[in-house]
Amino acid sequence: MQGQPTGTAPATGTEPDLAHHGDAEAAPGLVDLAVNVRRDPMPDWLADPITAALADLAGYPDPRPARAAVAARHRRPPAEVLLTAGAAEGFVLLARALTGVRRPVVVHPQFTEPEAALRAAGHQVERVLLDAADGFRLDPARVPVDADLVMIGNPTNPTSVLHPAADLAGLARPGRVLVIDEAFSDTTGVPGVDGEPESLADRRDLPGLVVVRSLTKTWGLAGLRIGYLLGEAALLERLAAAQPLWAVSTPALAAATAVASPTAVAVERAVAARLATDREHLVTRLSALPGVRVAGRPASAFVLIHRPGADRLRQLLRERGWAVRRGDTFPGLGPDWLRIAVRDPATTDAFIEILAEILEA
Repeated sequence: MQGQPTGTAPATGTEPDLAHHGDAEAAPGLVDLAVNVRRDPMPDWLADPITAALADLAGYPDPRPARAAVAARHRRPPAEVLLTAGAAEGFVLLARALTGVRRPVVVHPQFTEPEAALRAAGHQVERVLLDAADGFRLDPARVPVDADLVMIGNPTNPTSVLHPAADLAGLARPGRVLVIDEAFSDTTGVPGVDGEPESLADRRDLPGLVVVRSLTKTWGLAGLRIGYLLGEAALLERLAAAQPLWAVSTPALAAATAVASPTAVAVERAVAARLATDREHLVTRLSALPGVRVAGRPASAFVLIHRPGADRLRQLLRERGWAVRRGDTFPGLGPDWLRIAVRDPATTDAFIEILAEILEA
């Protein structure tokens, strides 16, 4: 086995609480900047098929139409799509089905469920810890060459960093499963430019690639639990064998079909463009505050900030009616980090006013 590169470390039981998520920060009466789920009203073209599906609950779910719709969106055959009860189920399936993995590596800071699922399945996980001083950008050379399972987010939660697709594609090789968590890929984009920048969802030429997608963020469907995996048919068959029968409900399948349509994709791109403007407003306002540093170049629906004493700052914000996401539960971060969801400019301005008052006190 090769030696661990700089920034690589084994996971230990004494480290951050991998089971903590942003929903634990939210509470009645608080303005929620802790959960990265869009809460705009659901359009009729999405709400109507979900509602109609409720009349067909006596029958078992049939995933074939939804799988075909998702496959068409990504220009793949249906056999290269596996529908899941949210992206989180996908990580569990990977951890349980890939029993022969010898050296799994998770690139952090990132969403903690991939590592939590691996550990729960008995895997000994190594971490590649990205450097805050380098904006949490990926250096592919830091991933051990003999790692046979590599997991990384793009854009990464909680850093909001969008890694170049070429760097990620360069990690693919025979004998390795490369898992790219693109749960927030539909939140990225540049006004006036089509498509999701740096996504590998449509790449069919990379050996061992599995792309994990979520439909809950942009469309406000966290309670419905719907996501999917994209990858080689043979590999997805192994994962499907670990999945319970009828894992995805009929209403969730209706939602998957609807949001894979050209209409939905066009709306999604418009939402991402508006989000980019709102994100820039948040970054500008945060950057003007004393002692606050915005990490890297944010590209998603949230922003990561560093400020000494951020753990105490989070508590003071709660007392003033605002919930933000703590950073110390993410490997590679600590108590001086906070994640803040991007909201509309009016909400951002109200938040910054309160935050500034606390910092000046």
